[in-house]
Amino acid sequence: MLVAGKLRPSWRFLAVDPSPPMLAGAIASVEAAGLSHLTTWHSGYVDELPVDNRFDAVTVIGVLHHLRGREAKLALLRAVAARLHPGGTLILACNRGAYAENLLFLKAWGERWRMAGASPEEVEVKRGKILQGADPPGSDAAVESLLAETGFEQPRLFFSSLFWGSWIARRSA
Repeated sequence: MLVAGKLRPSWRFLAVDPSPPMLAGAIASVEAAGLSHLTTWHSGYVDELPVDNRFDAVTVIGVLHHLRGREAKLALLRAVAARLHPGGTLILACNRGAYAENLLFLKAWGERWRMAGASPEEVEVKRGKILQGADPPGSDAAVESLLAETGFEQPRLFFSSLFWGSWIARRSA
């Protein structure tokens, strides 16, 4: 939203997050960027939003891998699709792939954190949290299957790094 708001000051944004600390952080960032006038805030979930209030585009960034199980992922993507205009754009970014099955990427992640100043102990704590608390889709194909099943077509992977992937897709007309 920060980049899009600066590039497109005529756009309006609705930010949704069920986590009060995450929402507070987003509000602080948007206020610091001077973009509060473009943004409405909703503390809660997408499925709580009115279905008749349709959007041209939606971003779901860093969320899907925190939802436990395929059904929870499908529910979120269905709720998003129901609130998008036909042909509307979804930008989805999340981790994918089984962490424990890709030790090289896990090691690289740890090195990235270490280079950002984390101690070896902090790296191990972060790695432990990820291995215990996240449930990413198993592959790029699994993400694309979730999108197809929830009314999106032509998903295209446009960014990938270690476990992270980002897709653009359109809601079916």
